[in-house]
Amino acid sequence: MTQTDALATARLYLCTDARKRQGDFEDFVDAAFEGGVDIIQLRDKTLEAAEELDLLAVLHGAAQRHGRLWAVNDRADIASVSGAPVFHIGQKDLPLGVARTLLPEPTRIGLSTHTPEQVNAAIAASPGQGGLDYFCVGPVWATPTKPGRQAVGLDLVTYAAEATKRADETTGGAVHIPWFAIGGIDLSNVEHVVAAGASRIVVVRAITEATDPTAAAKSLLQALDAA
Repeated sequence: MTQTDALATARLYLCTDARKRQGDFEDFVDAAFEGGVDIIQLRDKTLEAAEELDLLAVLHGAAQRHGRLWAVNDRADIASVSGAPVFHIGQKDLPLGVARTLLPEPTRIGLSTHTPEQVNAAIAASPGQGGLDYFCVGPVWATPTKPGRQAVGLDLVTYAAEATKRADETTGGAVHIPWFAIGGIDLSNVEHVVAAGASRIVVVRAITEATDPTAAAKSLLQALDAA
């Protein structure tokens, strides 16, 4: 399966820090992949470049064992050096065109969106080689992992679902970009996210704070299916 195909079928995306407090990064990412997580992104602003590269080598190994994807956040240089298959940027990070010049063609690039205008721009950036490969919508609910970021609510999730559907219909399927809802999503509310139009989610605490990451991931996928 190509990276593009793997991204197109991904439903559960996990962001995690380096787990310095727990000291179990390798065991944790293995357990999360075992539970069915499709993509794991290492997102930890406290890391020095050398530390991040060491952890990404561990993440790469786990992803290979499970046939999954892994991602780098924000640092295109780190993504390039580590050979990350997925790179994620925010609205105030490197522009998409600049990131493309720094990364090899197979790298899939995703973008965070927080408004209808940003969703529209993400969809418009998706067609063709060198475009955007996926985007995230959120935070749906306020979350301590993004302090100060105002929640966008379920309305933006519905907007993204309708906007991507219109793009698909208008172009006869030529414009099809995967997108994920993110922000405060867990077992208690995933059904509401799906009802609003999402079929893919990004989680943090729902798995990182779980006693059993494998079971937590399985439960989230079951909830997505049930909803």
